[in-house]
Amino acid sequence: MNGGGVANGSTFILAQLSTPGVTLVALGALAVGIACGFLLRRVLALKGIKDAKAEGERIRQLANEEAGRIREKASLEGEKLALERKEAFEKEADAAREELRERDRRLTKREDQIDRKEGSLAEREEAGAKRAEALEHREDRLGGRESEVERLIEQQTEKLHQVADLSREAAREMLLARVEDACRGDVAKVTRKIIEEAEDGARERANEIVLQAIQRYATETTSESTVRTVEIPSDDMKGRIIGREGRNIRAIEKATGVDIIVDDTPGVIVVSCFDKVRQAVAVEALQRLVADGRLHPTRIEEVVEKVRGEIEEKVIKAGKDAALEVNLKGFHPKVIEAMGKLSYRTSYAQNVLRHSVEVAYMSQVIAEQLGLDGRIARRCGFLHDIGKAMDHEMEGGHPKIGMEFARQYGEKEEAVLNAIGGHHADIPSTTWYTPIVMAADAVSSARPGARRESMERYVQRLNDLQDIAMSQPGVTEAYAIQAGREVRVMIDANRVSDDEAYLIAHEIAKRVADEMTFPGEIRVTVLRETRAIEIAR
Repeated sequence: MNGGGVANGSTFILAQLSTPGVTLVALGALAVGIACGFLLRRVLALKGIKDAKAEGERIRQLANEEAGRIREKASLEGEKLALERKEAFEKEADAAREELRERDRRLTKREDQIDRKEGSLAEREEAGAKRAEALEHREDRLGGRESEVERLIEQQTEKLHQVADLSREAAREMLLARVEDACRGDVAKVTRKIIEEAEDGARERANEIVLQAIQRYATETTSESTVRTVEIPSDDMKGRIIGREGRNIRAIEKATGVDIIVDDTPGVIVVSCFDKVRQAVAVEALQRLVADGRLHPTRIEEVVEKVRGEIEEKVIKAGKDAALEVNLKGFHPKVIEAMGKLSYRTSYAQNVLRHSVEVAYMSQVIAEQLGLDGRIARRCGFLHDIGKAMDHEMEGGHPKIGMEFARQYGEKEEAVLNAIGGHHADIPSTTWYTPIVMAADAVSSARPGARRESMERYVQRLNDLQDIAMSQPGVTEAYAIQAGREVRVMIDANRVSDDEAYLIAHEIAKRVADEMTFPGEIRVTVLRETRAIEIAR
């Protein structure tokens, strides 16, 4: 770069000094300048090379030092990894050795058990062989003794005939009579044991029997309670109720949820339904449609909807009136509605809502006589049959359905819930109010006149119960109580044992079930007691 500058300067000088005298001097100076430039450039180049070599040597030393550190670090990491792998291998080896030792112990233990079992089996086989040999000897001895016993029996029988002067038939009858008397107590014990064992698993069988009875007698019992008739002015009205291709009767059945039966019976049509509320809606709607004379699907839907609203208002009013009558408050509207529906339910022609009110007051009287809270008892009795308002819509008995319904709609009193669910002994009683409701329910249902049964038949059933009980040996007195739902039997303690008392109760219950017709069930209670009486003078 410096040489280029000198050359340019020389050219400039030559251009300026174009005179001949100065030319040589200028050329000399130019040559000297060029030579100096080349020297300076060389010196600079040598210095750069030297510096580069020094820098390269420094970099090489740094690289060697870094490579040494890397080699040392890699060596340390390799040794560490080798140690870790060695430790892991030793752990795996220890675990494998321990597992092998455990397997050896288990195999040794199993071999010992097998050896002991083989020894035990050998001992049993030996003992069995000895026992079989002993049994063979015993059978031989018994065979000889049996023939000897038969011979002795024949001799004793002949001697007894000679001494007693009895024929073989008379002796046989006497012996059988004595055996019968001797075995009667044993039979009573066996009967008592069988009854006690059967009662443990009787609930499932009892449910099955009840269901079968309901199915067998459903026609006789439901025809009175599920069917109502609607009077019509003429047979022509039957055709109008049916409608073209049955559209009117289908509209009525669809809107009300009942079955309409139109047969040859003059002047009436039949409305059948298990839900008394739906049945009432259908009957009222049909009566209005027949009176109005306009029968078509749209009109039917209008009348049914209007009647349904009126019936719902009547239901709610009936529930409120009943709650007001028993002087109880704090019921959920759904509970009031359910109680109102009971006014359309009957049990043996007894209105369930009136029955609930009656049970409420009876429960209060009983509870107050026992020093308990009459208000709680009245609430228990009033709600005890609430499940009957929806038992045709749900599975299960009305006590369980009613208890869950009351709990769902705000009933917090545990005594009330237990009375609802346990008034038929479906669940254990946890308070005194449950047996109080059970007693009041029985009294309300069983009193004469509460249900559809003539007084003559009622009195005859009580007499039949007492006659069947009195016909048993050892019975001194019998009383039909609780309107014929229980018969209480007194027996002679000197003639009848405790075990025979169970047998008498069983015989009475069997005869009552076979010979009498009655609703529900009849309890047979046999009492045996010993009385010691002395007079002080």
